[in-house]
Amino acid sequence: MQETISAILAKAQPELAALKTRAEFEAAKARYVGPNGEFTALMKQMGAVPKEQRPAMGKLVNEAKAQLSAQLDATLERIAAAEIAAQLGPIVDPTLPSPDPGPGTMHPLTQVREEMCRILRKAGFTVADGPEVETEYYCFDALNTPADHPARAEQDTFYFPENAKFGNIARKVPGEKYLLRTHTSSVQIRTMLKGEPPIRIVSPGRVYRRDTTDATHSANFHQLECLYVDKNVTVRDLKALLDYIFASLLGKDTKTRFRPHYFGYTEPSFEVDLSAKHLPKVNKEWIEIGGCGMVDPSVFEAVGYDPEVWTGYAFGMGLERLAMLVYGIDDIRYFYQNDVRFLKQFA
Repeated sequence: MQETISAILAKAQPELAALKTRAEFEAAKARYVGPNGEFTALMKQMGAVPKEQRPAMGKLVNEAKAQLSAQLDATLERIAAAEIAAQLGPIVDPTLPSPDPGPGTMHPLTQVREEMCRILRKAGFTVADGPEVETEYYCFDALNTPADHPARAEQDTFYFPENAKFGNIARKVPGEKYLLRTHTSSVQIRTMLKGEPPIRIVSPGRVYRRDTTDATHSANFHQLECLYVDKNVTVRDLKALLDYIFASLLGKDTKTRFRPHYFGYTEPSFEVDLSAKHLPKVNKEWIEIGGCGMVDPSVFEAVGYDPEVWTGYAFGMGLERLAMLVYGIDDIRYFYQNDVRFLKQFA
């Protein structure tokens, strides 16, 4: 048996070294250690070895098995490395100039966000940021959203398990749930809780809702919201700012109009429409672009402001919606596909 073991090992070494493909390896592995393999058959003969020789012979068989397994593992590792190298292609020298002469650029959503922030900075607004993981207080309670409101249902909002913990996000109310923010209005609450008016902020950021993805909807998207709190702020101030924003972004021919609506955190509330005839790929005279209104007194009371002294307005809109209007894009999914052919158009 010892001679047979030595012969199998001597035969396997050059044969395994010559293998090039995974199919060849699997066939060779079956010939040696498969159910009907040569080494498997040898191990089955251990029952016929005299009892006094079994310890020494068993040790010899185990050593040979370990040696053969090591050869098989090394062969498979070599073949796998060759497969990866074939997929990667020839070695690239990273010190050489890029073969792509085109300049880099910001993502179209980033370009629109930065342009909106630039326009609003000229009107005296500062950019405010907040966490994407929020609690029910900042996302709903402080914004006058009752517990039975449909937006708070699990089919509309992404909630974390009740035992979830976040070191950088503290619960305002004991026992409240963590969630992915559904709007950036939570940044407005956090800002008002930090200090006294006057406040003039713009809060762009990513938000999350349980929407089915299609050409105009996505489970995660970007919003831009503004808040202005001061004395004697009126709807006229709100309308004037929106006129200025959209004329700056979409051209001086752009007009806005308000339609009465309901939002829990503003009163009165409006939907904002844009005149759209001059915009690419828009075949309507007016299109909806966002929501707005005067901050509800109950929201001021929740953050400790006196609604008899302070007034303010808030408005919000989707950045994807704005980018689609600016660039004439008809499918929101293009923004998230990372297709270089699409992104290069904005270089």
